[in-house]
Amino acid sequence: MVSAQNIIDPSPTGFDVERTDVAKGKIDTVSYQSTTVGVQRKAIIYTPPGYSKEKKYPVLYLLHGIGGDETEWLKGGQPQVILDNLYALNKVEPMIVVMPNGRAMKDDRATGNVMAPDKVKAFATFEQDLLNDLIPFIEATYAAIGDREHRAITGLSMGGGQSLNFGLGNLDKFAWVGGFSSAPNTRKPEELVPDPAKAREMLKLLWISCGDKDGLISFSQRTHDYLQTKEVPHVYFIEPGYHDFKVWKSGLYRFSQLLFK
Repeated sequence: MVSAQNIIDPSPTGFDVERTDVAKGKIDTVSYQSTTVGVQRKAIIYTPPGYSKEKKYPVLYLLHGIGGDETEWLKGGQPQVILDNLYALNKVEPMIVVMPNGRAMKDDRATGNVMAPDKVKAFATFEQDLLNDLIPFIEATYAAIGDREHRAITGLSMGGGQSLNFGLGNLDKFAWVGGFSSAPNTRKPEELVPDPAKAREMLKLLWISCGDKDGLISFSQRTHDYLQTKEVPHVYFIEPGYHDFKVWKSGLYRFSQLLFK
């Protein structure tokens, strides 16, 4: 079996269009102290409609691309609209969504040459910021369930590579892992999943998606090929499209419906 879950229906027209007749989640910007970087860093938090500290919620960490920051998903993908619409249809589990800045350096703005070596290196450094600073902050501040079975990570392009690298590299922290149009920063498959038996045992969901006309599709394809050879259950979803938010929004729409179930 290549697919660990049943593939859901194609994204319907209007799944990403804001509706006036549905309950809305809340968007907040927070600052947390990063011991990794040595400064206060920002993240954007989406809490679902009806969020209450009287109950506990799973958490999805949603990462941006090389030219973006913590605001990229909001500006280009409007995940709050996608999720609000899904909640109204009772198709997604209530979850907290954390959109951090994945460029872990003191000046983490997406300015100048975003391909500069120090900025590229900062995307790898974010693994320690995420594990040691951001996750503890979220679980201390919000009504979050603090175990791997209730923690997911995914992202687009550079963030897709981060998500596969960090999620598969820390199976004690994440049970739900995805990558949308993952970029060349994605580790080689043998490094991502050196122990296929452990991955089979610990992963609740591994999702890989990409547009069929995306110039970076080879990185998703090689990961899929390896996982298939090693019999690691996963979803490999290719749809018409390029390296853009049309594909990434559709990926979030599908991925989110499979989480925490």
